[in-house]
Amino acid sequence: MTRPRAQALKLAGLITEQGGEAVLFPLLEISPVADHGPLRSAITRIESYSLAIFISPNAAAFSLPHILARQAWPRGLRPVAIGQSTVMSLASYGLGDTLAPVARFDSEAVLELPELQRAAIAGRRILILRGNGGRELLADQLRERGAEVDCVSCYQRSAPSDAASLVALWRYGWLDALTISSSEGLRNLVDLLDESSRACLRSTPVFVPHQRIADLAKELDLQRVVLSGPGDAGIIAALCAYDWLQ
Repeated sequence: MTRPRAQALKLAGLITEQGGEAVLFPLLEISPVADHGPLRSAITRIESYSLAIFISPNAAAFSLPHILARQAWPRGLRPVAIGQSTVMSLASYGLGDTLAPVARFDSEAVLELPELQRAAIAGRRILILRGNGGRELLADQLRERGAEVDCVSCYQRSAPSDAASLVALWRYGWLDALTISSSEGLRNLVDLLDESSRACLRSTPVFVPHQRIADLAKELDLQRVVLSGPGDAGIIAALCAYDWLQ
């Protein structure tokens, strides 16, 4: 399990229920940003936004306490979530009527929502709450559609310092598969490994919930890449259906 620890617990529980053993090895460590100035600035003008897009559950967890400590969520500001985990995170803070895709959970799917087409957003202000770095596709496309977009980093992602515990599992033959939920996490893993450990990675079944991650895995010469359905349900279904004797 390579998601940030807090996000991995539900899937870890599902794996345990099915008789597997879930080992947590987060490839992205999540922490608050050092400078909250941009977020504070956005909060002062939050009434001016029509939509607030939360890129992940972490975006909700690291922004909403600051926003709600200052004021109630504005009635005219509609939340938008990339995926259902983020929808649930927003609901835990009392936010409802959230826009979210239902089939795929990525920026491309959000951009397909009718409420984010040019006719609906031209001339409107949109706030994107996210981590440091990441793709600019969402912001760029919304600007092309005529929206005024502010991007605010409210948390930061960093790679672990070493992969010693993971390498030890490979060495003793105790690791049967990896689940990887982001391209950034996969790159972090490859960067942490020496050549002999990369050889172990190439021969280990790797379960990924998005075609973009699968494409990167194949570019990195991983030999046993399994593209699952989205979310925890998709990953656990793929794990249960996999032929472990192959």
